[in-house]
Amino acid sequence: MYTGEAVIRAVCISERKGEQKHPVDSIELKPHHGIIGDAHAGDWHRQVSLLAKESVDRMQEHVSVKLFPGVFAENILCEGMELKGLAVGTRLRIGSALCEVTQIGKECHADCAIRRQAGDCVMPREGVFAAVIEGGSAKPGDMVVIISRES
Repeated sequence: MYTGEAVIRAVCISERKGEQKHPVDSIELKPHHGIIGDAHAGDWHRQVSLLAKESVDRMQEHVSVKLFPGVFAENILCEGMELKGLAVGTRLRIGSALCEVTQIGKECHADCAIRRQAGDCVMPREGVFAAVIEGGSAKPGDMVVIISRES
């Protein structure tokens, strides 16, 4: 059952855009920047990407390729919250950082690595993007909690 909170299962970064991300022990989130060391950091609206483990699990049932944390280029893989149902403007406490949802889904690159391997990519439908409002850190086992909900 989905709730207003989720547990972080993995945190991931990539050094270059266009690559799948790889799990790391923890991440530092910086206001108006994103995740320190991640290729997608910068002063724009998609600083942090989140994906529900449930979304990955549903897709895994239909593909033969092993889906691992970061395969969809998500920064944060969490379990227990229906992320795709969040509204733009919703504020989330991610570990000790505060983020604001800026976009739900995105256009998938034609050359997306996982789309080439598996024939599909879940991020365009179920990925959530956010900007960092207050800095902090996050690691597996930390929580993602809805602080305020926009309608």
